[in-house]
Amino acid sequence: MSHNVYLGHRARKRFGQNFLHDPYIIDEIVTAIHPLAGENFVEIGSGLGALTEPIAREVDRMSVIELDRDLAERLRRHPEFSSKLTIYETDAMQFDFQELSSPGNLLRIFGNLPYNISTPLMFHLFTFMDAVKDMHFMLQKELVKRLAAGPNCKAYGRLTVMAQYYCKVIPVLAVPPSSFIPSPKVDSVVVRFIPHKELPYPATSLKWLERVCREGFNQRRKTVRNCFKTLIDIDILTTLGIDFTVRPENLTLAQFVTLANWMDANNQ
Repeated sequence: MSHNVYLGHRARKRFGQNFLHDPYIIDEIVTAIHPLAGENFVEIGSGLGALTEPIAREVDRMSVIELDRDLAERLRRHPEFSSKLTIYETDAMQFDFQELSSPGNLLRIFGNLPYNISTPLMFHLFTFMDAVKDMHFMLQKELVKRLAAGPNCKAYGRLTVMAQYYCKVIPVLAVPPSSFIPSPKVDSVVVRFIPHKELPYPATSLKWLERVCREGFNQRRKTVRNCFKTLIDIDILTTLGIDFTVRPENLTLAQFVTLANWMDANNQ
């Protein structure tokens, strides 16, 4: 049997499919997620049900977003859990997660995300943080380094600032390539995202925060003064308590928000 075929399903490269099969790792992930009856679970990309099954066992019902027609059909016919599952055969990147949430029952989202879409998908999910209690995702180790980084290091960038603006980012479990079929060429990490109940540094304009991050990290070797010279004067940077001689990767999340809020107030 081809090493890309598992439980009768051929892993599709275009969907970035790698199927989790290590029972010990699956158990650890489910323990980290800690599903309880009555909670509002949404899985992105069920694959062959490695996480779907143990979580469905604990809850009354759950939603699954699965783009692969064959896998969605497989779930619809699941002998044990099909009655608990609401399956959305669609692209998570286009999905309105707000629809599944209610104020009393926020979403608990989880998934083994295809590595080829994980960054844009994270940005999409961040727009629904009011609807989310927490998220647990299997991600590429390099991406997790970026999500969890602090200032003053290479991994720190636009994704870091935007992720930490919305969420507390907590790596919970390292997962080796051997836990998957086919084995990816990279190590993976399960990460917990807990949206801030109140944003620690609220931006008056997300557009400006995104622009400040984009311009700051586009040319990483430039100083703060050179990155933002068309937008803000040195004396104002000093007034805002921002050292214009450092690089943007040395600025904290709070400083990025301070910059964005100034730009929002002073640019028509």
